[in-house]
Amino acid sequence: MSQCSLCGATFQCGQLDPNAKEPCWCVALPPAVPVPGSAAVGCWCPACLQERIATLASPAKAITSAK
Repeated sequence: MSQCSLCGATFQCGQLDPNAKEPCWCVALPPAVPVPGSAAVGCWCPACLQERIATLASPAKAITSAK
């Protein structure tokens, strides 16, 4: 099990778990932060990563709808 570096929640990370049989769930999401293992960012749980992606996407949507 991995622990989210933002909220502390535990979750299954397919990249870091030596027993994982499949790629991590996060590979299906758009890139939003440096990959786990980076000194800048640790692994994030699904909720934190999806919230970050939504935050990054929101300003672009607002700019597009304003045109």
